[in-house]
Amino acid sequence: MKYVQLGSSDLQVSECCLGTMTWGGKNSLEEGHEQIDYAQSKGVNFMDTAEMYAVPPTAKTYGATEEIIGHWVAKNPEKRKDWVIMTKMAGPGLKYVRNGAPITAEHVQEAIDNSLKRLQTDYIDVYQLHWPNRPSPFFNRHWPGKTDFSRTNFEEEEANMTGVLQELQKAMDAGKIRHWGLSNESAWGISAYSRLAKQNNIAEPISTQNEFSLINSHDWPFVIESCEYHNVAYLPWSPLGGGVLSGKYLNGVPKGSRWWKEDLRHGNFRNTPNVSSATSKYVDIAKKYELTGAQLANAWCQHHPWVTSTIIGASSMDQLKENLVAFEIELSKECLDEVNAVHRDYPVPY
Repeated sequence: MKYVQLGSSDLQVSECCLGTMTWGGKNSLEEGHEQIDYAQSKGVNFMDTAEMYAVPPTAKTYGATEEIIGHWVAKNPEKRKDWVIMTKMAGPGLKYVRNGAPITAEHVQEAIDNSLKRLQTDYIDVYQLHWPNRPSPFFNRHWPGKTDFSRTNFEEEEANMTGVLQELQKAMDAGKIRHWGLSNESAWGISAYSRLAKQNNIAEPISTQNEFSLINSHDWPFVIESCEYHNVAYLPWSPLGGGVLSGKYLNGVPKGSRWWKEDLRHGNFRNTPNVSSATSKYVDIAKKYELTGAQLANAWCQHHPWVTSTIIGASSMDQLKENLVAFEIELSKECLDEVNAVHRDYPVPY
């Protein structure tokens, strides 16, 4: 496993980040602990979670993933220092999380304190803002007309952002969090937060985690440029496109699977004919080079020099083991050429 610097911080993290969102939903406490132990044995030292997890999010499973991690930390206190743990503050829209309130200065300390209790730790390495309050082009809102940027009062938005930043700095000064970052953020948002932090003598964001994969690469080039300019680590989530790039949905979507429509908060927007066609071609390329679809997709994601660490997720140990192999793979030029040819034909397949 290789290790890289996390943005402008002094943290060294593995190129693979252990995603945890199924723990407390599809996965039990014991299964979550097994994944932590196995990932650590393979050199992973980076873990991501969120207060709203498990996924699909419900009032019943809210905070469950953090609690599972907290149980592991309590059982293994001597190993806490070996992990870089990230968690996230939920944005607006979930009625059972602060009555669906947006991210504001008023709620930052409460959210941090509650995550610390669930995680059973004295500090959070990277505390992230899960999604913006304002309309943003994520979760299938990237097509023209899907997001109305004119609805944003940018003066009010920046005033609220400044208040949130001030509370994050207080939490850093108190030792509750070491650094802070963003999630599902745009080029404007990354630049605005960085500028406002600098103006107010506040630590700047060190990372953003956004969806990025062979079926969702629209962060290139504008978000990536912003990350490079501000020294913000880029952390792709869902490198398998919600699981489809493994090839497991090519013959239909079985009931109870992650793509089953009842489990999807934003709807099954990735289930399109173009996604199926692209996936079929990627899986064929993977087989040609003696890889699985999941390994090809993960390795392609991580091979980009501007990707710091790729966030993987697994609902079984077999999936976790398969995914981790990808970080030992160097894709050949011939393989990359074939993958990129398909990618040009299906740049935005949903």
